[in-house]
Amino acid sequence: MPETTATTAADGSTADVPAKRSLGTGPGRLLVTLYGIFTVAAASRSLYQLLAQFDRAPLAYSLSAVSAVVYGFITFSLVRGGEGARRAAIVCCALELLGVLGIGTWTLLDRSAFPDATVWSDYGMGYLFIPVILPVTGLLWLRRARTEQPAG
Repeated sequence: MPETTATTAADGSTADVPAKRSLGTGPGRLLVTLYGIFTVAAASRSLYQLLAQFDRAPLAYSLSAVSAVVYGFITFSLVRGGEGARRAAIVCCALELLGVLGIGTWTLLDRSAFPDATVWSDYGMGYLFIPVILPVTGLLWLRRARTEQPAG
């Protein structure tokens, strides 16, 4: 039987609605932790670089800021839970993976465009390749989280 939560409408009637399933439990807790760390790391690094060194490598620093926003949105979605947040997190993880692969390849092919590294440079080599592993793991977890939900 699917998990439900009773809600009360404005007219006083009650109805059972599907309970939000937290995506940040079990293995998802590790994903929330890693995405949270990467959000803070990428945001603080890019903020400093955008404010203090923007003229040095504007493309790299702007892309690092974009990665921070993506990480933050995924973290929020995992914590929020529910099917809508799960779908949004899947889209963001897929975009993140495309970003890591695209920027990683770009940094290898045109080093002059990136005088300074981004979070996704060289497929995240500066971050122990976690930026390329994280979205793959996230997509697998989010797929599994859907199949574990009760039918209903």
